[in-house]
Amino acid sequence: MDLRNIDYDLQRFRQRIFVFTVLVLVCFVLLLLRLMYLQLWRHDDLLAQAESNRTAIVPIVPNRGLIQDRNGIVLASNYSAYTLEITPSKTNGLEATIDALAEVVEITPRDRRRFKKLLEESKTFESLPLRNRLTDVEVARFAAQRFRFPGVEIKARLFRNYPYGELASHVIGYIGRINQSEKEKIEDDDDQANYRGTEYIGKLGVEQSFERQLHGITGVEHIETSAGGRATRRLSSSKATPGDTVVLTIDIKLQHLVESMFGERRGALVAINPKNGEVLAFVSKPTFDSNLFVEGIDQDNWQMLNESPDKPLLNRALRGTYPPGSTYKPFMALAALETGTRKPTTLINDPGFYMFGGHRFGSPENERGGIMDMRRAIVESSNAYFYSLANELGVDTMHDFMKPLGFGQMTGIDVLGEVRGVLPSQEWKRRYYSKPEHQKWYAGETISLGIGQGYNSFTMLQLAQATATVANKGIKYTPRLVQATADASTHARSERPAPPPEDLKLSPDNINVIVQAMVGVTQEGTSARAFAGAAYLSGGKTGTAQAVSLGKNEKYNAARMEEHQRDHSLYVAFAPADDPKIALAVIVENAGFGSASAAPIARRVFDYWLLQQYPNEEDLAAVRKGQATAPIGKPRAVAELSWPPPSQIAEPPGLVAKP
Repeated sequence: MDLRNIDYDLQRFRQRIFVFTVLVLVCFVLLLLRLMYLQLWRHDDLLAQAESNRTAIVPIVPNRGLIQDRNGIVLASNYSAYTLEITPSKTNGLEATIDALAEVVEITPRDRRRFKKLLEESKTFESLPLRNRLTDVEVARFAAQRFRFPGVEIKARLFRNYPYGELASHVIGYIGRINQSEKEKIEDDDDQANYRGTEYIGKLGVEQSFERQLHGITGVEHIETSAGGRATRRLSSSKATPGDTVVLTIDIKLQHLVESMFGERRGALVAINPKNGEVLAFVSKPTFDSNLFVEGIDQDNWQMLNESPDKPLLNRALRGTYPPGSTYKPFMALAALETGTRKPTTLINDPGFYMFGGHRFGSPENERGGIMDMRRAIVESSNAYFYSLANELGVDTMHDFMKPLGFGQMTGIDVLGEVRGVLPSQEWKRRYYSKPEHQKWYAGETISLGIGQGYNSFTMLQLAQATATVANKGIKYTPRLVQATADASTHARSERPAPPPEDLKLSPDNINVIVQAMVGVTQEGTSARAFAGAAYLSGGKTGTAQAVSLGKNEKYNAARMEEHQRDHSLYVAFAPADDPKIALAVIVENAGFGSASAAPIARRVFDYWLLQQYPNEEDLAAVRKGQATAPIGKPRAVAELSWPPPSQIAEPPGLVAKP
């Protein structure tokens, strides 16, 4: 035996043992260091992770705040009901699941269409409602077979309810399910945490504009869960804070009266308190039922509303723009006085037309014409007087005077969606048209502006604000629809401060000239028949505005025109004349002369607000047909009328099982 080989093998063995021992020691040291790192440096972090593995944070969605009118009548509220919801990603085939569910609870074609629309707008891992407002019987029936339907569950939810259906829907607005773009906007906002668990948000009107106040503050619950994720006990919680009640400035009974007087006609009316800017009525016709949107509107109803030629979704009071017609004439006269262009006694001959640049600018055939001073020109609505005045003033002078009154400007009302309209000027035309040959202002374009036609295009809100400003001796208030908010728990009321008024520094003497002329309109002028026998003195001005342009030698003939091509009927007014408490602007689309359709509506609004009188049914029917002048028969006392009117109640659907 070779001893050298034995020593060599023994040495190699010892080396291997040493290397292995070192390796084991290194591993042990590394393990010890890792343990120390986890125990000392990562202790808090790992403890939090461990806790989260057995606890869950569940958001508590707050009750949405109420919406009330100025007298406390509730216009938007909440009710609780059961909802059948599906998380598509967790089902064993979506269509098969829905078909199987239809054997347990009723699933209508409308439910399927609405669910399909929600599915297109959402992600498949979201829980989406298939059926709302399940009865107790349906809930029990599903619970007994729940094991058959993975990804399907029953949830108790609060639903928004608009008890008066279509009444004031453009003002109140509606809520709807949060879409993807709104979700991304919320995620970028500082208030993201407050919308955890929230699935619905204000989409229009006050519901949208006062979303933060109405939403409330989301609460949270810390829940201990089992390894399977099942809740075992509540560790802690903070209650949700309900949203504030939002109190509007509108009188819903007056709103209902105005909407009733429009009937099936299209148009808008804005009534304002000239002393503080509070909007008393904000009407757009036709309206729509806000309740249609609460559960997610189905395709048929959406198509009906969106494609209707009457455009029920358009808020005509806020977003509809119209030429003001002859209602513009008092403001033109005030511009003449303030700029020194004309005096009240300046005489202008009205032969029934005005010639300029070889073009004949005509007047209605029923105008008397003759020698006009300013008062008579307003009372009898002389076109020739104001054609010539427009030529003397020029487009830019008119623009500069009308702008502070609010024409073609944002009024700053406290709801979203307002449009500016058009107050023309040479600069406006240069910006509006892209081609140089269209940018030049022609002198002939100025003439029709004097009677509220041409490029002039304003909202009824702007026209009402300007009328209120003149009635209030040049003091302009910002219109507002929300008067106050109230805490849902304590009912403590917080008045919303009105923006400070703006003094336009108009001459009191000049204002008085215009006011007296507008009073003359109601006493001997174009609205005298509508205001005959009124127990108060008011000022007003009728207007008739073209809906479509006529050819050079074409005469207006309503009988030969399509209904939507006929002239609009307008009226602006304020009352009482010596101390105005209400001012308004109203348009009835395609209804002809302002004295025939718009002025009678204004008369009954004033009777309601100043005298607490409500027209009888015969009178209301005449107003709806455009066949009214002064009120017919004996009016009813507002205090004696029952509220709500039976036809206006839209109760939330009942929760009783179907037989």
